[in-house]
Amino acid sequence: MINHEKIHLRQQIEMLILFFYLFYIIEYYYWLFKLKNAYHAYQRISFEREAYANEHDLNYLKKRKFWSFRKYL
Repeated sequence: MINHEKIHLRQQIEMLILFFYLFYIIEYYYWLFKLKNAYHAYQRISFEREAYANEHDLNYLKKRKFWSFRKYL
């Protein structure tokens, strides 16, 4: 769980915090409108997908490339 949140911190830094939350909310509502399910919308957010996919890899942040969340869009 700590590694998951560290991945989010890196994402926030890369997007200058404000843009992270703006994009997060836009993406959430896009998926909510499309899927009509709040939990599934949350699961489809690219930031969450990256964090969940890599939370068990404790070396992920050392090898992670800039804006890697784009692979999960």
